[in-house]
Amino acid sequence: MLKYLGKRIARSFLTLIIILTAVFCLLRLMPIEGYFQNFDKMTPQQIQVGLKEMGLTDPLPVQVIRFFKDLLQGDLGVSRIYRSNVPVSDILKDKVPVSVKLGVWSMALSLLVGLPMGALMARYKYRWFDKIGTLFIVCIQAVPAAVYFLYIQLYGTKLMGVGLLFQINDPKYWVLPVLSMSLGNIAFYGMWLRRYMVDESNKDYVKLAKAKGMSEGGVMFKHIFRNAFVPLAQYIPTAFLNTVIGSIYIESLYSIPGMGGLLVTVIKKHDNTMVQGIVLLYACVGVLGLLLGDLLMVLLDPRISLGKKEGDR
Repeated sequence: MLKYLGKRIARSFLTLIIILTAVFCLLRLMPIEGYFQNFDKMTPQQIQVGLKEMGLTDPLPVQVIRFFKDLLQGDLGVSRIYRSNVPVSDILKDKVPVSVKLGVWSMALSLLVGLPMGALMARYKYRWFDKIGTLFIVCIQAVPAAVYFLYIQLYGTKLMGVGLLFQINDPKYWVLPVLSMSLGNIAFYGMWLRRYMVDESNKDYVKLAKAKGMSEGGVMFKHIFRNAFVPLAQYIPTAFLNTVIGSIYIESLYSIPGMGGLLVTVIKKHDNTMVQGIVLLYACVGVLGLLLGDLLMVLLDPRISLGKKEGDR
């Protein structure tokens, strides 16, 4: 187990370094206007002096090394336009809790609804519940998310009597964003859990359990569900972390002061340092999610080899 864990952490760390380096280099190709608040009023000499003070005239390898040194100390730079001369980390620490709260509730709703829905669809295959669940999944998968997000906002705000301006301390204002963010994951968990459970139900151990007199419901939920959940479990940490850092569209649609809406704002304002800090956070979350997914799958299924190459992904 320790050998497998060390190998996965080392691989994830290397992947993260490559991603961070690539993001840093690509953002250096952005227009330099994003580093100055009054770029239009500055002379070429002032621009050059400002770039030199920020270290942006140094060779790219030197900038990359300095970036990683600052990153190890928790320094993501300072915002130049969004909030002039305010550290990026100070801005993010005010936004992250909002996205975390929204993401946790959305993920909880997705699991509480999606997993039972998939299990019941597999249990009552081709019956009315399975048909209704399939219709829901098809609608969510086929219709662009932006379309039903807008319909939920349009009719939901009227139904619940809430305004378009988000009130962070009013629980009613959280209902529609949480519901909107959870629909995609509900359909995902329901669809794949049903598929995995149907595949498992045709295997020999299921036939043997039924031949021994175990009820169909007992076999379905005590054996089939447990084995079918293993391949699905590896996606849960990634989905959870991606949900926690916020939905760009949802947070912008409801004016939620979280990470997703912030990214849209700083891109519009061309604040390169802020864009870099947020994108790096997203990259870290993605790599961490993949690592946790692999480890969770191994913990749930002891049949997966920890020391052989076929145990890796």
